[in-house]
Amino acid sequence: MPQNIEIKAQLQPGQLEEIQEKATSRSDEPPEIILQKDTFYTVPKGRLKLREFGDGTAELIAYDRTDQEGPKVSSYTLYPTEAPDSLSEALSTSLEIRGIVQKERLLILVGQTRVHLDQVEGLGEFMELEVVLTENQTHKEGVEIAQELMEFFGIDHDSLISHAYIDMLETQVD
Repeated sequence: MPQNIEIKAQLQPGQLEEIQEKATSRSDEPPEIILQKDTFYTVPKGRLKLREFGDGTAELIAYDRTDQEGPKVSSYTLYPTEAPDSLSEALSTSLEIRGIVQKERLLILVGQTRVHLDQVEGLGEFMELEVVLTENQTHKEGVEIAQELMEFFGIDHDSLISHAYIDMLETQVD
């Protein structure tokens, strides 16, 4: 099962543009804007979401990750589909919909790291780092890469968050 090392941080006003500039300076590819609608389902283990893209495609993503600040391991499985409406109907027939997260994501590739600059509806602006681990790479090596990028982008420990966007939206409602 593929793994990555992730961190998530809440950004202050103006910080998104600053990080975008720094990330772009270390990328060989132009940034990509991705519109995403994530429908989360209630499941007995881990998390399950259907991520729909603006182009009519989607991915079913099953993943497991601890809720902790700072770098954490995420194990995941992706199932791409070009029939998201049918898949959504099948899933919602058997599973309860936990909630929906809508965001605009700017993706910038920095080496083996996916830098996500997210504008999340109802929550604000965030940065996620996903250090995609190679087959022979240790968690420690991934954490070191994440920490170096956090320092480069000026992300301090106080801005790190431990929970998923869906958890944050649910907390707002309660």
